[in-house]
Amino acid sequence: MKLELDAIVIEEACRESALARRILARADGIPIDYVADTRASIVADRSARDAFAAAKRRMIVTSKRGGFVIACPAASSKFACCGYLVMNLASNCPMDCSYCFLQEYLADNPGFRIYANYADAFDELERLSRTAGGRSLRIGTGELTDSLAFDRLTSVSVDLVEFFARQSSLVLELKTKTDEIENLMRVDPRGQTLVSWTLSPDAVFRSSERGTASPALRIAAARRVLDAGYRVAFHLDPIIAYPGAQTDYTALLEALFDTIAPERISFMSLGGLRMTPALRRIVRSRFPNDPMMVGEDVLSPDGRFRAFAPLRVGLYRALHDRIRRAGVVSPLYLCMEPPSVHERVFGTRPASPGALGECLVQERG
Repeated sequence: MKLELDAIVIEEACRESALARRILARADGIPIDYVADTRASIVADRSARDAFAAAKRRMIVTSKRGGFVIACPAASSKFACCGYLVMNLASNCPMDCSYCFLQEYLADNPGFRIYANYADAFDELERLSRTAGGRSLRIGTGELTDSLAFDRLTSVSVDLVEFFARQSSLVLELKTKTDEIENLMRVDPRGQTLVSWTLSPDAVFRSSERGTASPALRIAAARRVLDAGYRVAFHLDPIIAYPGAQTDYTALLEALFDTIAPERISFMSLGGLRMTPALRRIVRSRFPNDPMMVGEDVLSPDGRFRAFAPLRVGLYRALHDRIRRAGVVSPLYLCMEPPSVHERVFGTRPASPGALGECLVQERG
């Protein structure tokens, strides 16, 4: 896969930054513009036919004001959470998946921002490590963007992997739908970086995941980074309850386990398609011909539309059983599901976020 850009906008104050220099050296004919203030570049161009899609194709190099590391925005007392911490080094994703929550979350500020001062986050992480009280913490960069999209231009992954390789209590998770792993091959993670892939069946990929690598390419990339010394994990999220879904998701797992030895997988997660009413309206407006986005759903107590609970639980149970039969002994958890659903799938109460988070960062295989 190769993502494309219409333009690169660089804030004047960032012109001499290491990130800007790398991007300029590799931009290969992409128009470059320098501006004193990037705010006008970040907001949506309401004259565009699809303002959100247009904004994704404009890379904006700017500085982040404020902190980088926060608790996962999806964390809530309503859900069985995984203790994930998020490091926001960019905002928005150049891919365009139909179901992406960023369409609502960043609707007014959809410009694809990357932060030239991302190394400032390392000071935050050092302080966090000193106050962790001996706990191991999992830090991810894939919440508001894809962790590896345009890494061929930015090489941010190299700095991240090298920083985390020097840590003992911090584990980096790079979450992606790309196969953009060449920079990762250049550095030794020393067991402190985990690369995870979101996986969907071919039917969902073709219908709903524009600009991403195919499931087969993602799995092949995972095998390469595993062989290079990285840990790997996989997220089946969002699982979409369409006709034939159980067969397709099971076939996806078979393809995964044919390539990656189950005992070498650090963890897996499952999560169902969920949309707020506002996101649901946006999705059905932007992608009216996507059959994956028009299935029957119900408004859940948390205010999100989801597949009917018995249907979700049935899918989760079937996939859980197949994963365990394959010999995956590493943690398997549900994302953004209430404890009651966790109990119906696994037969037990979910672990606390802290306990699950500690378990997910333990090295395996």
